[in-house]
Amino acid sequence: MQEQPVKAVVFDVGNVLVKWDPGLLYRTLIADPVERNFFLSEVCSPAWNQELDRGLDWDVAIAERIATFPHYATWIAAYRDRWEEMVPGAISGTVILLENLVNAGHACYALTNFNAETFRRTRARFPFFELFRGIVVSGEEGLIKPDPRIFQCLTDRYGLEPAQTLLIDDVSANVAAARSCGWQAHQFTDAEKLAREMLRLGLMGN
Repeated sequence: MQEQPVKAVVFDVGNVLVKWDPGLLYRTLIADPVERNFFLSEVCSPAWNQELDRGLDWDVAIAERIATFPHYATWIAAYRDRWEEMVPGAISGTVILLENLVNAGHACYALTNFNAETFRRTRARFPFFELFRGIVVSGEEGLIKPDPRIFQCLTDRYGLEPAQTLLIDDVSANVAAARSCGWQAHQFTDAEKLAREMLRLGLMGN
Protein backbone atom coordinates (compact mmCIF):
# COMPACT_ATOMS: atom_id res chain seq x y z
CA MET A 1 0.00 0.00 0.00
CA GLN A 2 1.36 3.41 -0.93
CA GLU A 3 2.25 5.71 1.95
CA GLN A 4 -0.05 8.65 2.46
CA PRO A 5 1.41 12.12 2.95
CA VAL A 6 2.36 12.72 6.59
CA LYS A 7 0.14 15.36 8.19
CA ALA A 8 1.19 14.88 11.83
CA VAL A 9 4.54 13.92 13.36
CA VAL A 10 4.47 12.31 16.81
CA PHE A 11 7.65 12.20 18.90
CA ASP A 12 8.50 9.88 21.75
CA VAL A 13 10.40 11.72 24.49
CA GLY A 14 12.84 9.48 26.38
CA ASN A 15 15.98 8.74 24.35
CA VAL A 16 14.48 10.52 21.34
CA LEU A 17 14.26 14.13 22.55
CA VAL A 18 15.90 13.83 25.98
CA LYS A 19 18.51 11.42 27.24
CA TRP A 20 17.34 9.03 29.98
CA ASP A 21 19.64 6.58 31.73
CA PRO A 22 19.25 5.50 35.38
CA GLY A 23 22.86 4.31 35.26
CA LEU A 24 24.04 7.91 35.15
CA LEU A 25 22.77 8.41 38.69
CA TYR A 26 23.51 4.99 40.11
CA ARG A 27 27.08 4.85 38.89
CA THR A 28 27.66 7.73 41.35
CA LEU A 29 25.83 5.92 44.17
CA ILE A 30 26.70 2.22 43.83
CA ALA A 31 30.36 1.58 43.15
CA ASP A 32 30.11 -2.21 42.78
CA PRO A 33 28.86 -2.98 39.23
CA VAL A 34 27.37 -6.32 40.31
CA GLU A 35 25.34 -4.70 43.09
CA ARG A 36 24.38 -1.82 40.79
CA ASN A 37 23.15 -4.26 38.16
CA PHE A 38 21.11 -6.11 40.79
CA PHE A 39 19.59 -2.87 42.03
CA LEU A 40 18.57 -1.67 38.56
CA SER A 41 17.32 -5.07 37.42
CA GLU A 42 15.58 -6.32 40.58
CA VAL A 43 14.93 -3.40 42.97
CA CYS A 44 14.21 -0.29 40.88
CA SER A 45 13.67 -2.53 37.89
CA PRO A 46 12.42 -1.78 34.36
CA ALA A 47 9.12 -3.49 35.25
CA TRP A 48 8.75 -1.27 38.34
CA ASN A 49 9.55 1.83 36.31
CA GLN A 50 6.97 0.73 33.73
CA GLU A 51 4.28 0.73 36.43
CA LEU A 52 5.30 4.27 37.36
CA ASP A 53 4.86 5.17 33.69
CA ARG A 54 1.42 3.53 33.80
CA GLY A 55 0.43 5.86 36.62
CA LEU A 56 1.52 4.18 39.86
CA ASP A 57 1.78 6.84 42.59
CA TRP A 58 5.36 7.67 43.55
CA ASP A 59 4.70 7.54 47.30
CA VAL A 60 3.13 4.10 46.99
CA ALA A 61 5.87 2.86 44.67
CA ILE A 62 8.73 4.04 46.88
CA ALA A 63 7.13 2.74 50.08
CA GLU A 64 6.56 -0.71 48.58
CA ARG A 65 10.15 -0.98 47.36
CA ILE A 66 11.58 0.14 50.69
CA ALA A 67 9.37 -2.34 52.55
CA THR A 68 10.65 -5.12 50.28
CA PHE A 69 14.31 -4.00 50.21
CA PRO A 70 14.80 -1.92 53.41
CA HIS A 71 18.61 -1.98 53.22
CA TYR A 72 18.36 -0.12 49.88
CA ALA A 73 16.07 2.62 51.23
CA THR A 74 18.38 5.56 50.48
CA TRP A 75 19.08 4.42 46.93
CA ILE A 76 15.40 3.71 46.28
CA ALA A 77 14.42 7.20 47.45
CA ALA A 78 17.05 8.68 45.13
CA TYR A 79 15.21 7.27 42.11
CA ARG A 80 12.56 9.92 42.68
CA ASP A 81 14.47 12.64 44.53
CA ARG A 82 17.41 12.72 42.10
CA TRP A 83 15.46 11.95 38.92
CA GLU A 84 16.99 14.89 37.06
CA GLU A 85 20.41 13.23 37.23
CA MET A 86 19.04 10.44 35.01
CA VAL A 87 17.96 13.03 32.44
CA PRO A 88 21.13 15.01 31.75
CA GLY A 89 19.94 16.97 28.73
CA ALA A 90 18.22 17.16 25.39
CA ILE A 91 19.25 15.26 22.27
CA SER A 92 20.07 18.39 20.33
CA GLY A 93 19.92 16.93 16.83
CA THR A 94 16.36 15.73 17.32
CA VAL A 95 15.28 19.00 18.91
CA ILE A 96 16.62 20.86 15.86
CA LEU A 97 14.56 18.61 13.58
CA LEU A 98 11.47 19.26 15.72
CA GLU A 99 12.08 23.00 15.48
CA ASN A 100 12.54 22.77 11.71
CA LEU A 101 9.29 20.83 11.32
CA VAL A 102 7.34 23.35 13.37
CA ASN A 103 8.91 26.30 11.54
CA ALA A 104 7.87 24.69 8.25
CA GLY A 105 4.28 24.53 9.47
CA HIS A 106 4.03 20.83 10.28
CA ALA A 107 1.83 19.66 13.17
CA CYS A 108 3.92 17.97 15.87
CA TYR A 109 2.77 16.04 18.93
CA ALA A 110 4.36 13.95 21.70
CA LEU A 111 3.36 10.48 22.90
CA THR A 112 5.44 9.32 25.83
CA ASN A 113 5.63 6.63 28.48
CA PHE A 114 6.34 8.83 31.49
CA ASN A 115 5.15 9.14 35.07
CA ALA A 116 2.95 12.22 35.40
CA GLU A 117 4.96 13.79 38.24
CA THR A 118 8.39 13.34 36.69
CA PHE A 119 7.03 14.42 33.30
CA ARG A 120 5.95 17.73 34.82
CA ARG A 121 9.43 18.17 36.27
CA THR A 122 11.05 17.27 32.96
CA ARG A 123 8.74 19.46 30.90
CA ALA A 124 9.66 22.47 33.04
CA ARG A 125 13.34 22.02 32.12
CA PHE A 126 13.03 21.92 28.33
CA PRO A 127 11.41 24.76 26.34
CA PHE A 128 10.93 22.60 23.24
CA PHE A 129 7.84 21.02 24.83
CA GLU A 130 5.99 24.24 24.01
CA LEU A 131 6.36 23.46 20.30
CA PHE A 132 3.90 20.57 20.45
CA ARG A 133 0.25 21.02 19.52
CA GLY A 134 -0.62 18.28 21.98
CA ILE A 135 1.01 15.77 24.35
CA VAL A 136 -0.28 12.42 25.59
CA VAL A 137 1.50 11.12 28.71
CA SER A 138 1.01 7.49 29.76
CA GLY A 139 0.98 8.29 33.48
CA GLU A 140 -1.92 10.68 32.97
CA GLU A 141 -3.92 8.20 30.89
CA GLY A 142 -3.28 4.94 32.74
CA LEU A 143 -2.12 3.41 29.45
CA ILE A 144 1.37 2.72 28.18
CA LYS A 145 2.85 2.02 24.79
CA PRO A 146 2.64 -0.44 23.08
CA ASP A 147 -1.03 -0.69 24.12
CA PRO A 148 -3.00 0.26 20.97
CA ARG A 149 -5.43 2.27 23.09
CA ILE A 150 -2.87 4.98 23.81
CA PHE A 151 -2.26 5.46 20.08
CA GLN A 152 -5.99 5.77 19.54
CA CYS A 153 -6.18 8.18 22.48
CA LEU A 154 -3.85 10.59 20.68
CA THR A 155 -5.49 10.35 17.26
CA ASP A 156 -8.99 10.70 18.71
CA ARG A 157 -8.09 13.59 20.99
CA TYR A 158 -6.46 15.66 18.26
CA GLY A 159 -8.52 14.53 15.29
CA LEU A 160 -5.66 12.87 13.42
CA GLU A 161 -5.85 10.37 10.58
CA PRO A 162 -3.74 7.32 11.57
CA ALA A 163 -2.47 6.66 8.02
CA GLN A 164 -1.21 10.26 7.86
CA THR A 165 0.43 10.16 11.30
CA LEU A 166 4.13 9.35 11.76
CA LEU A 167 5.54 8.03 15.07
CA ILE A 168 9.20 8.50 15.93
CA ASP A 169 10.15 6.12 18.76
CA ASP A 170 13.30 4.28 19.83
CA VAL A 171 11.49 1.10 21.01
CA SER A 172 10.78 -1.51 18.34
CA ALA A 173 7.62 -2.79 20.07
CA ASN A 174 6.16 0.71 20.01
CA VAL A 175 7.01 1.13 16.35
CA ALA A 176 5.33 -2.19 15.56
CA ALA A 177 2.26 -1.25 17.60
CA ALA A 178 1.92 2.07 15.80
CA ARG A 179 2.06 0.33 12.44
CA SER A 180 -0.56 -2.18 13.58
CA CYS A 181 -2.80 0.80 14.38
CA GLY A 182 -2.38 2.07 10.82
CA TRP A 183 0.26 4.69 11.57
CA GLN A 184 3.51 5.23 9.77
CA ALA A 185 6.52 4.79 12.07
CA HIS A 186 10.28 5.28 12.22
CA GLN A 187 12.49 3.55 14.80
CA PHE A 188 14.80 6.23 16.11
CA THR A 189 18.51 5.51 16.42
CA ASP A 190 20.03 8.92 15.72
CA ALA A 191 19.10 12.34 14.39
CA GLU A 192 21.00 11.90 11.12
CA LYS A 193 18.96 8.86 10.08
CA LEU A 194 15.79 10.60 11.17
CA ALA A 195 16.65 13.61 9.03
CA ARG A 196 17.07 11.35 6.01
CA GLU A 197 13.67 9.77 6.69
CA MET A 198 12.10 13.23 7.00
CA LEU A 199 13.59 14.16 3.67
CA ARG A 200 12.30 10.96 2.06
CA LEU A 201 8.81 11.69 3.33
CA GLY A 202 8.88 15.22 1.97
CA LEU A 203 8.86 16.84 5.40
CA MET A 204 12.18 18.61 4.92
CA GLY A 205 13.55 20.66 2.07
CA ASN A 206 16.64 19.58 0.16
